[in-house]
Amino acid sequence: MPKFERYIGIDYSGAQTPTSSLPGLRVYAADWVMPPTEVPPPPSPRKHWTRRGIAEWLVSQLSAEKPILVGIDHGFSFPLRYFETHLLPPDWIKFLDDFQKHWPTDEAHTYVDFIQDGFHGLGAKRTGDPSWLRLTEKWTASAKSVFLFDIQGQVAKATHAGLPWLRFIRDHCRERVHFWPFDGWEIPDGRSALAEVYPSLWTRRFPKENRNDDQHAAYAVSAWLRRADSNGSLAGYLNPPLEPQERRRAQVEGWILGVT
Repeated sequence: MPKFERYIGIDYSGAQTPTSSLPGLRVYAADWVMPPTEVPPPPSPRKHWTRRGIAEWLVSQLSAEKPILVGIDHGFSFPLRYFETHLLPPDWIKFLDDFQKHWPTDEAHTYVDFIQDGFHGLGAKRTGDPSWLRLTEKWTASAKSVFLFDIQGQVAKATHAGLPWLRFIRDHCRERVHFWPFDGWEIPDGRSALAEVYPSLWTRRFPKENRNDDQHAAYAVSAWLRRADSNGSLAGYLNPPLEPQERRRAQVEGWILGVT
């Protein structure tokens, strides 16, 4: 019996501002019966999703009674070295609050670049080294540091743009949503969950058809979540083979769903 009833895949973008309409923001959703189909943004003059729009839409979706599994393509936390360098407690909720205070990338008219360049926020007080990797990144062949900006395939900008929106979703959904693995490796029955994903793990497993790269990334996430839950393999991916010390570290740094 599947644990969830709906599967949402989101390909993320950290470009421009929180209210910019971005072709790199794509959402696909599936359920037990219907395979993944693209979810358009709510009717408006904007052609594409905005980061604010996705966060608000997710809050509305996650408020439903049916459990949903959401995979989002950006880092959910930083390496333990970041916490140690900035004397932060190993607490993910406090990390989100501290990060948003220094990198308010959810504020209107705010680019990640503005904070990075010192024109807004307090980003200079909360930086990291591109050589710092989370344990989950060390377990993959190609995942990049969340501090490695301005290269092809980087996830740093999307991560810095997306973290305040995880805080927004958590503040609005509270106990209705399980943030994996920060709230625990086991997701309670009947509860929706958000997880970090890396679409490159799965994009080659599904025919691309007529989708562009961003569309196919979101499609592959939704399709893989649906398949893994249906065939019973999801439980194993939600409980990767980590030693106790590694498990404690990963509950601070986060983990990419599908990495074993």
